[in-house]
Amino acid sequence: MNPASEKGGEELGEQILSKAVKAGRRTYFFDVRSTRAGDYFLTITESRKITHPDGSIAYDRHKIFLYKEDFAKFGNGFHEVIDFIRRSKPEFFERQELIEAEQQLDEEFAAL
Repeated sequence: MNPASEKGGEELGEQILSKAVKAGRRTYFFDVRSTRAGDYFLTITESRKITHPDGSIAYDRHKIFLYKEDFAKFGNGFHEVIDFIRRSKPEFFERQELIEAEQQLDEEFAAL
């Protein structure tokens, strides 16, 4: 049996780990997969829910494949641009932290 799965016509490696991050109408999926040689790579998928005028629902998906030789450069670039945004728009992060803290409190109270 081939460990690779086929999804939407794409052959993807064996799934090792999956993490979904819900963000409003978008969901981001971080999937660690394995190549035939046993190396890991990462797929990052943005899935956006679209409601058509007739009420039907569809999902628009965009996928990025990130390979081990690019992990450090990608991470460095990501951190660099987030740090720039933090310096340029600190009020955005302050608001986001408050919203996340309120959501966490709501979840904790709902669990009681």
